[in-house]
Amino acid sequence: MDKHKETISKAVADFLEIPKDLVLDLPKITVIGRNELYIENHRGIIEYNTELLRINLSRGFLEIEGKELEIKALTPEEMSIYGEIFSLKYLD
Repeated sequence: MDKHKETISKAVADFLEIPKDLVLDLPKITVIGRNELYIENHRGIIEYNTELLRINLSRGFLEIEGKELEIKALTPEEMSIYGEIFSLKYLD
């Protein structure tokens, strides 16, 4: 049933030209260079240290590997991360 609801929501978003991240509750990730990352629509922090950050998403989680990672701003839906970013991985 969830897959059917997602298909309908996607079709409505396409038809009405509404951004999919709003309708489908998808994360929006903006990377600026190798030192700044901005995440919208996250679901909280799973693990955090200066070399690894795991962020819970609506589906799965995002793993960020780097050096001197630091969360500069955190709200219930948005997060800013600074540091030397080596990789981003989406995992289920």
